[in-house]
Amino acid sequence: MAAYEKRRAAAAPAAGSGLAEPARVAAGGLGSETEFLLRAGVTAMVREALLKVLEARPEEPVSFLADYFERLVLGSPAAAGEASAELPGPPQRLARALWYVRLAHHSHRTAFDSNAGAAYEVLGAGGRRRKAGVDGRLYSELLRRICQRGPAPAEAAAALLGRVRCRDHEAVPLPVFRYGVLACSVLLEFAAKADALFGVLGGGSGAADGRVCQAVLRALEEALGAGHGPRPGRFLEAGSRLGPDRLALAMDQALRERQRGSAMSREEFLRRATALFVARVKPVE
Repeated sequence: MAAYEKRRAAAAPAAGSGLAEPARVAAGGLGSETEFLLRAGVTAMVREALLKVLEARPEEPVSFLADYFERLVLGSPAAAGEASAELPGPPQRLARALWYVRLAHHSHRTAFDSNAGAAYEVLGAGGRRRKAGVDGRLYSELLRRICQRGPAPAEAAAALLGRVRCRDHEAVPLPVFRYGVLACSVLLEFAAKADALFGVLGGGSGAADGRVCQAVLRALEEALGAGHGPRPGRFLEAGSRLGPDRLALAMDQALRERQRGSAMSREEFLRRATALFVARVKPVE
């Protein structure tokens, strides 16, 4: 204990150093620990990190905090909240923007929209040789990278990008940027749900009865057609109405048909299911 107090006394700032000395707690050694955390800036740093977690609402808070402190140590301006700071080049801006848009699930609308706004600022940061703003080239590249990580077929991703993309030289406004990011995020989840549905139809194999798959796709198309609202997320809500009873009825009707249907592969089912989704995404004008 005496050795500890000696080290603490040696670490104390000299008089007139300009450092403000926090109030000490009289009882025990709590005052010394609190003083150390305040003087080192740890208290403010942790408070800022927790505020970032509450603001972003990431799906994996622990991983978010680990990444946040890593960026802070490396001197990342994004970790310090300076999203609009100048970055070395497009690859770095794209990587950071991608990090932002993946923080929160799109169902957390406030957090997702806030993160999309931060990504927009990062991607459109100005510099010595470029004007501030997001152009169609960077916007399209970000959407392409979002679609790369997930089960969505390449054909569906390309078709969706064709509906929400802007010309390379065009300035992309924030509402269009947010809409495109949301559409790509919903496509990935829609494809994942379709993949899980095929796993049920195929019993874990790589193929399923074509009659059943066709019946389920027709039921899915009807459910998607019943969706309402301006956001792509409404298609997930509509698809959720395709409950077990409705699926069982469609499958039973298909199996009652006398003709035997050919098998449908997982890839074909995903391609057709995601095509239904993409066809209902409103194109960017």
